[in-house]
Amino acid sequence: MSQYSLVPLRDLILESQNGLSKRSGTDGVNTPVLRLADITAGKIDQSDPREIRLTAKELAKYALQHEDLVCIRVNGSKALVGRVIQFRANRAWAYCDHFIRLRPNQAIVDYRYLAHYFNSQTVRRHIELNMVSSAGQNTVSQGTMLDISVPCPGLETQREVVAELEKQFSRLDEAVANLQRVKANLKRYKASVLKAAVEGRLVETEASLAHREGRTFETGEQLLERTLAERRTKWVGRGKFKAATQSTEVQGFVVPAGWVIASSEQVCASVRDGTHNTPDYVSDGVPLVTSKNLEEYGIDFENVKFISESDHDEISKRSGVGVGDVLFAMIGTVGNPCEVQTSKRFSIKNVGLFKANQEFLNSTYFCYWLLSSPLNKWLDPRLKGTTQKFAPLGLLRELPVLLPPLAEQIRIVAEVDRHLSIVREVEAEVDTNLKRAQALRQATLSKAFSS
Repeated sequence: MSQYSLVPLRDLILESQNGLSKRSGTDGVNTPVLRLADITAGKIDQSDPREIRLTAKELAKYALQHEDLVCIRVNGSKALVGRVIQFRANRAWAYCDHFIRLRPNQAIVDYRYLAHYFNSQTVRRHIELNMVSSAGQNTVSQGTMLDISVPCPGLETQREVVAELEKQFSRLDEAVANLQRVKANLKRYKASVLKAAVEGRLVETEASLAHREGRTFETGEQLLERTLAERRTKWVGRGKFKAATQSTEVQGFVVPAGWVIASSEQVCASVRDGTHNTPDYVSDGVPLVTSKNLEEYGIDFENVKFISESDHDEISKRSGVGVGDVLFAMIGTVGNPCEVQTSKRFSIKNVGLFKANQEFLNSTYFCYWLLSSPLNKWLDPRLKGTTQKFAPLGLLRELPVLLPPLAEQIRIVAEVDRHLSIVREVEAEVDTNLKRAQALRQATLSKAFSS
């Protein structure tokens, strides 16, 4: 649209206003206040609003009107800062101070036209270059938003652009929704595979095989007894030998024949945690892996911070990490178990460390158990904290572990790996197509807002 003049956003709106900082009140009427949690897929989710009492004066200042645009002012994610949502709701809402309200002048600009333009790469580049980052939060100011130059044809042309974009995006949105449904189905399929694996339904049990073949086998209970006996025999610690935490029952779970429920401290050589302090960070040193760096298929080393060699050595005295260990997020999104498959040196913070003795417990099987729904149903009600959930070390040591015979653990891992390799292939294809859809969306916007 180079044939159209570029107009600063400040000349196209009637007003801009940061949101309400008030979090509670006793006077006025109950009013839903828009939060970041109420934004889903770029739209306002009206199903569970947080309401506070607002006076008539506050409502006059902070009430949203149909055709207002709401801009995300502050967020931990740079990709979300500056994103604009069209306000469409069936009742009056106010908005919190995480947002900026922009009220377009409908006499000269269509609010839908502006909303689409704000999603273009031109605007994203402007915002990313001008946002301010501090203490893990990213902020865009009203001034930055108001400085955005908007190609501004007449209203009729704007509405033609909107109609064409919405026609194309409706088809694209349908395709993306189908891809998201595939991802959700893959997630459910993975959960069902893991559940079947730890319930003894994915492969033939060792008990069944031994019976069919007319032989004996070492049961999970015998394996556990051998584990505990060896630990006592090899005890070289200080003071009197301390028995491991006893196992607890997994409510509603039927233990397969030949299996036993143990505690993680019984079946692991040790259960430790990393540092809970924040060491001084350095520009180049040893990676410090936190709960946020644990991912489903490995450790995210791309977004770690670094600590000095001396701090690493100090942390490693208590919780040195090695290949085959299993890591477990202790805070935030508790869980995300990850088997260490790298010899790279790193330290851990707010991360549980399970050292499995491979003669008794296969690390990959243990990781799959930690991912399974029976374990998470046991764990969730026992987590501590209110605003942020966490799992203390004592809880990690008493985590129940469904322990099959070792040969059965290995067969389970092989079969789960086979299923999950298929899941990963399909997930990769879905993610590729989602990226293509996003690229197509941006190409469509670029074409709409350029000559």
